[in-house]
Amino acid sequence: MPLSDRRSFLAACAAAWGMGFLQQMQLAAAPYDSRDEFSAYQKRRREELWDLLGDLPARNRPIGAKTLSSEKCEGFTLERLELDLNGIEPVPALLLIPDKRAPRAPGLIYIHAHGGTYQLGKEELLRGREILPPYAPVCAEKGIVTLAIDSWCFSERKHAEDGRQGEMDVFKHMLWHGQVLWGMMMFDEVQAVSYLASRPEVDPKRIGAFGLSMGSTKAWWLAALDPRVKLCIDLCCLTDYEELIKINNLKGHGVYYFVPRLLKHFQTHQINELIVPRAHLSLNGRADLLTPPAGVERIRDHLLPLYRKFGRESDCRVELFDCGHQETPEMRQLVLAWLDEHLVGA
Repeated sequence: MPLSDRRSFLAACAAAWGMGFLQQMQLAAAPYDSRDEFSAYQKRRREELWDLLGDLPARNRPIGAKTLSSEKCEGFTLERLELDLNGIEPVPALLLIPDKRAPRAPGLIYIHAHGGTYQLGKEELLRGREILPPYAPVCAEKGIVTLAIDSWCFSERKHAEDGRQGEMDVFKHMLWHGQVLWGMMMFDEVQAVSYLASRPEVDPKRIGAFGLSMGSTKAWWLAALDPRVKLCIDLCCLTDYEELIKINNLKGHGVYYFVPRLLKHFQTHQINELIVPRAHLSLNGRADLLTPPAGVERIRDHLLPLYRKFGRESDCRVELFDCGHQETPEMRQLVLAWLDEHLVGA
């Protein structure tokens, strides 16, 4: 199909889906005048979101953990773990335990990015990447016990030397068996919250989620699916699905990102409203085509009135910066402030 025809086709689809979007807004939006009514609405919609994620292991399945090694680093001890989160394959993980911490310290789920760097995975916490300085020193300094796992198809969970081909193979294999790769990814992250909350060093009432890029999308999905996440910080991927279609950039996101039937039930702002009134910081770049700025503004304008009504408007901040797909120093300062206010000092 010629490029011009393909764009016309996508534009027509977007228009048609836009009409369906208005209809689904009317169907999905329940009257919620009180906090209790809104909470009941969120609970129902949360289960609806879970139902889209394919055939998953039992959510109440026990979690196994094996400590492979422990090493002393500057300001923290690093445990290398092998976790049984899903009963299908072991999940390698890093647990950062700060030297200086409260007896029951805040906890953080650190979620790595994609970027085609299949060899990196959980080690991003320690090494960072070109667009993201490492967060291990930050977590150690602030006394935050931090857990990072390898996502499906990354680092020690690569299924082929060619990481992209391995990811495609896993995606197709799962689909044949009624599973969704994104669903299995999110299942592991929710299980990771359970493991982190069970650690004696951690205060289970002070758990946050942080990520950039794929890690960003995972962070706000995780906070939407799991009310135990009290702080969500997502960088560079608060993507409005409708706007992504409009600018013809579905190709910008990998195959892992796509969930069957999602747009029949949810747009991005409807997933994010499941986080209200918990603290939510989202920082994005105006020049980042993975998260079109018009869509970011649409999500922000939907969320802020809900925070005003059911919580505190100051607990939600959705910002755009004059940059691309990266964390800037200004973004880092905001992240540090929100960690202090909503996790360390909570």
